[in-house]
Amino acid sequence: MSTDPQAHILPDGRRLHLNHGPIDLIIEVLGGDATACYATAQARFQTLLSGLVAELPILRRPIDPGTRVKDPVARRMVQAVRPYDDTFVTPMAAVAGSVADEVLAAILARHPAEKIYVNNGGDVAFHLESGQDISAEGPAGAIRITAEDTSRGLATSGWRGRSHSLGIADAVTVAARTAAAADVAATLIANAVDLPDHPAIRRVPARALNPDSDLGDRLVTTDVGALDTAEIIAALARGQALADSLCARGLIHQAVLCLAGRTAHVTHPQGALKNA
Repeated sequence: MSTDPQAHILPDGRRLHLNHGPIDLIIEVLGGDATACYATAQARFQTLLSGLVAELPILRRPIDPGTRVKDPVARRMVQAVRPYDDTFVTPMAAVAGSVADEVLAAILARHPAEKIYVNNGGDVAFHLESGQDISAEGPAGAIRITAEDTSRGLATSGWRGRSHSLGIADAVTVAARTAAAADVAATLIANAVDLPDHPAIRRVPARALNPDSDLGDRLVTTDVGALDTAEIIAALARGQALADSLCARGLIHQAVLCLAGRTAHVTHPQGALKNA
């Protein structure tokens, strides 16, 4: 099996698939020169993973005011976690969204289009011109973004997802100004949806599942048993409180939280933020 970056147009003839190691992107361009956009995305993708890997020793640790990285994706990751200096989080919480942001930025730097999205395993960076919109629909519910909204990133996290979670949310979907910002916020809100020490929740040290995990020996969720209604509501309330706080700070614009069939919705207190 080749370890080089892979690229091909999907059978629908409209979308580009890029894959290299853990990075798996689906890109679609509407109202623009898709061929040129895809060529630019593929060119940027060639060195994206190698540049990121060189920074991993730093990215797997919580940052401090002196943290500096050179790689453009790594810089996006560090910037995304800077607002959370009072919380344990490493830049790895923003890796998927930062990759999507970087590829989208590379395309937009050279080509106009009415709508572009870069989907990195469910974390999405997108560009919208007037009249365009994008929706995220999944276990946590639906979020719709129009061109007038300031959100340009969507991300989903939860214990059932591809990344480890400290909480028990089935899914948390967040809209924010960038995919990187949405990514780290979704991770932290999903962590906050929790019932500490509940006997129906199984956890193991993250290092036992992945020796290189940035979470080290912190306990991550591997199974959630039966919960009663009051417990579900209480767990969701923990996550909702954090989401409310992040909305009030302007770090996110919307969030939908899901646990055991129940959902909680959070929107910026000023309503949907609009572009001027």
